[in-house]
Amino acid sequence: MKILLFIHSLHYGGAERVAMNLSSEWAAQGQEVCVVTLTSTASDFYSLHDSVKRITLDLAGATNGPVSAVFANARRMLALRRVLKEVRPDVVLGIETRPSILAILAGLGLPCKVIATEHIHPPMLFEGRFWECLRRWTYPFADKVVALTEKSRLWLQEHCHCKRVTVIPNSISLPIPVVEPLISPQAVVGAQRRVLLAAGRMAEQKGFDILIDSFGRIASDFSAWDLVILGDGDDRRALTAQIAAAGLGDRVLLPGQVGNMPDWYERADLYVLSSRFEGFSMTIVEAMASGCAVVSFDCDAGPGDIITHGHDGLLVRRVGDPQALADALSILMKDDETRALMASRARAVVDRFSVARVFSMWRDVFTQTGAKPSGLVERPSVRVTE
Repeated sequence: MKILLFIHSLHYGGAERVAMNLSSEWAAQGQEVCVVTLTSTASDFYSLHDSVKRITLDLAGATNGPVSAVFANARRMLALRRVLKEVRPDVVLGIETRPSILAILAGLGLPCKVIATEHIHPPMLFEGRFWECLRRWTYPFADKVVALTEKSRLWLQEHCHCKRVTVIPNSISLPIPVVEPLISPQAVVGAQRRVLLAAGRMAEQKGFDILIDSFGRIASDFSAWDLVILGDGDDRRALTAQIAAAGLGDRVLLPGQVGNMPDWYERADLYVLSSRFEGFSMTIVEAMASGCAVVSFDCDAGPGDIITHGHDGLLVRRVGDPQALADALSILMKDDETRALMASRARAVVDRFSVARVFSMWRDVFTQTGAKPSGLVERPSVRVTE
C-alpha cells in the first residue's frame, strides 16, 4: 500500500516528530511511504527512514494580505494534487489542520483515501476565520478524521459536523533514539544537583513563563534543585530576561535544542509540563516511559489522558496558575519516596501507548476507509529517529 503524508515542514516540533515516526514505522512494516512538505530539506530537523521518499514543494513563503494568501494556498493545493496524480497513493494523511484541509481539496475526485489529523485540541488554537471556515467545510469530505483525544473527537463532531472521527494517540517506543545536537547533562548541571526538567518549543503555548514564575516561588525552599528547560524558539529572549529579572540565572538553565533526550530523562529527578494547551504531549509519555514522575497542568487536551493523578504523577487543575503549579511541584520535590513510587508506576505508559497497539488502530482506520494495508510485518517497537 502507498501512504503519503503531507506536512508543512520537518522543523523541530511535536507534529513533525509524529510525521517522522509514522512514516518510519510504516516503511519498516513494508509499506511504500512518501512524505511531502511545503518547505525544502534545508530546514529539516528530523530525518526520515532510508526507504521513505521525500518530495518538497518549496511553497512555504509568507504571504501579504488575504488575497495573496488565497492564491498562495491555491498554488499549494494544485501542486499537491499534481503530486497525488504522479505518486498515486492509496492513502493521504494531512498532518495538522492546514495541511489536512489542503490534502482534502487536492484529493477531491481522485481515488486516494484522505485522512485529516489534528495534533492540538482544536478550540485552543484559532487558525483564523479563513481556515476555521475551511475546516468546517472540508472535514466532512475526509474519509476519516483522526484526533488525539476523546475531547477533541467530540469537538470535531460537534463543530465540523464530522461523523467519521476516530481517536488514535501517539505511540511510544524504546529505546528513544538519539540524534544531533548532543548536549551532555554533565556539561550543564553539577553532579550533586537535583534536576526539574521541561522541554519544548519556546512559545506561549508551552507556558515556560509560568514555569519560571512557579520555580521562582519555591527556589529558596529547594536549594539543591535546578530547573532545566530544553528547546528553543521565538520566546527565548523574553524567557532569558524573565530569568535574569527574577535573579535565577544560576538556577534556571536553557541549554537549547538537544537530540539526546534519553540522557536528559535519565538525569531528571522530576519532569514538568506547564503548557497552556496541548494536543497529546509526547514529552510526558517519553519522560514517564523513562521512569520520571510528572507534574503537569491538566490542560486541554492530553495530559489527563496520560497521567493518572496521584498514581504516576500529579495533574494541576488550575491551568495557568503559577502558585498551583508551584504547590504541586513542592509536593514531589520534597518527598523522595512518593516521587520514586510514582516514577516506577509511570513506566507502564509503554504498554498503554505501544507501537503495536497504536498501529493496530491505524490499520483499523485504513480498513474502515476501504484502503487495504499489505505486507505488514509485526516487529519490535523501535522508532527510527527522534
